[in-house]
Amino acid sequence: MSELRERIFDAARELQLTNVATVTEGGQPWVRYVMGRADKGLVFRFCTHLSSRKIAQITNNSNVHLSLGVTSLETAKNWLQVQGSAEVSTDEGERNAFWFDELSNYFTGPDDPEYCIVIIRPSRIEFGTMGIMTPEIWEA
Repeated sequence: MSELRERIFDAARELQLTNVATVTEGGQPWVRYVMGRADKGLVFRFCTHLSSRKIAQITNNSNVHLSLGVTSLETAKNWLQVQGSAEVSTDEGERNAFWFDELSNYFTGPDDPEYCIVIIRPSRIEFGTMGIMTPEIWEA
């Protein structure tokens, strides 16, 4: 794993508050918070309800953008901007792998028919460091 790729993974591996932007049917951006994380392959995931507005938007236009990496203003060092393509998965393995106990506040369990995983495969990631104006770029 390259040094930049490893730093990106370090910033994104833990479950964290993430902004995800989708494109509305009218072509406008729509941003909301989700809890997401990345795997070692720099594939990002979050979960949501299958009937949610974001799923309809992703189904219509798979282009998404994520912003993440700042978990505390006191300790913030890096941030990520992720441009990619999203897909919706109801695969049992994906749902079980992403599941964590707090999701029981929103779903009956990993087999809840409304529970799905959004998988983002990035085409470009900007890795920013606080105090440095120009981010480093990773591209697929």
